[in-house]
Amino acid sequence: MDYPNISLFIDGAWCPAAAGRTIPVMSPATGEPIGTVAHAERADLDRALEAAEKGFRAWRKVSAFDRSKLMRKAANLLRERADAIAPLLTMEQGKPLPEAKGEVLAGADVIDWFAEEARRTYGRVIPARAEGVYQLVVKEPVGPVAAFTPWNFPINQVVRKLSCAVAAGCSIIVKAPEETPASPAELIRCFVDAGAPAGVVNLVYGVPAEISEYLIPHPVIRKMSFTGSTAVGKQLAALAGAHMKRATMELGGHAPAIVFDDADVDTASRLLAAAKYRNAGQVCVSPTRLLVQERVYEKFVEGFVRHTKAVHVGDGLESGTTMGPLANPRRVAAMEMFLGDAAQKGAKVRTGGARIGNKGNFFEPTVVTDVPTNARVMNEEPFGPLAVISPFSSFDEVVQEANRLPYGLASYAYTRSAKTANAIAAAVESGMISINHHGLALPETPFGGVKDSGYGSEGGLEAIENYLVTKFVSQAGL
Repeated sequence: MDYPNISLFIDGAWCPAAAGRTIPVMSPATGEPIGTVAHAERADLDRALEAAEKGFRAWRKVSAFDRSKLMRKAANLLRERADAIAPLLTMEQGKPLPEAKGEVLAGADVIDWFAEEARRTYGRVIPARAEGVYQLVVKEPVGPVAAFTPWNFPINQVVRKLSCAVAAGCSIIVKAPEETPASPAELIRCFVDAGAPAGVVNLVYGVPAEISEYLIPHPVIRKMSFTGSTAVGKQLAALAGAHMKRATMELGGHAPAIVFDDADVDTASRLLAAAKYRNAGQVCVSPTRLLVQERVYEKFVEGFVRHTKAVHVGDGLESGTTMGPLANPRRVAAMEMFLGDAAQKGAKVRTGGARIGNKGNFFEPTVVTDVPTNARVMNEEPFGPLAVISPFSSFDEVVQEANRLPYGLASYAYTRSAKTANAIAAAVESGMISINHHGLALPETPFGGVKDSGYGSEGGLEAIENYLVTKFVSQAGL
């Protein structure tokens, strides 16, 4: 299968960048270029802004019922095309083909969920103080949206923002990732082929800082949504705040996974290892600090290491691969940095710990123990196949460690005690916690964090609220 050269999509048409510039797309499996993506500049962004403004004026008038029907059609197209889109996603991002197809199909479920939410943006009637007066609360679309998405889940990160905006009656400009441009383009194509009017959905690629610094302050844009690192997110949130723009920020995490001594240790080690090495650990909700009560610590480490050694690393297109390469050379360098720093501070590598070969971005699934809290991996999101396992003795001690960092996106816990489960759910400072299984990131459930992990939700009924404004109407009879 050949990888296509990717265009911009502006005002209902696929087009090259006005200046004709392109950016190479590199294979994470080989390190070689496989295609190009159009490089948008100021002239392209101005066209996209004009289109989004025009598209919003038309789309906001389309009934919620008809918006929902169009989205249902887009979801069905995405499902029908999953077998063709998944290899493109694997070629550009690296994840195994079954994971890539799963991401495509999950994207269709997200569209379906928000297609239904489009028809449920209810207002209310407030009883009036005088006869003949009606007091109405109505929900209206906020306006044109600028969305910025990363490379780790090229479809999933776009589809949540895109579906929310379209369901609410907004137009959108998606700045998708240059590293993984083909799969977002195919997602956009599904909405276009489903009948989205010109200007409602627009897609650009380019230098992230240049695009965000131009779109966010622009008067046409009324809301922005960003998924990415906390450092960049703070800059963009400040920019949005300076221009009174609504913002949804889904930022980094450093998820604690707590295993109490009454837990099913075999199940915990198996599920946590599967979650850790999913997408080569390049997941914002990936379990990172594995905190295990002392009595079962060695048993857990033994089981987790066994599951880690069973991971088959290879080209995501090859049958039997369960973990592909890291998405880019920067992640390989980061893994080497984290491990070097931890080793210098006395950490022990239980398995893995090295790059695989000299072609592509392959890295061994790695487990380290005896890592002090001043090691960088205990404080910075590794975003790779690196698991850190530490013992704890008491409930209060593990809560203190779980809440030590400024991040608060996801957390996990394993225990057979309902009392302990309720207590840890209440005590851990995170936007999401999953206990005795992994049940996060479903379309119908809230998805977002607290503290430096951001604000706002990209799932559940809460998500669409970020794309709506509330208007109060007080009306008296003549």
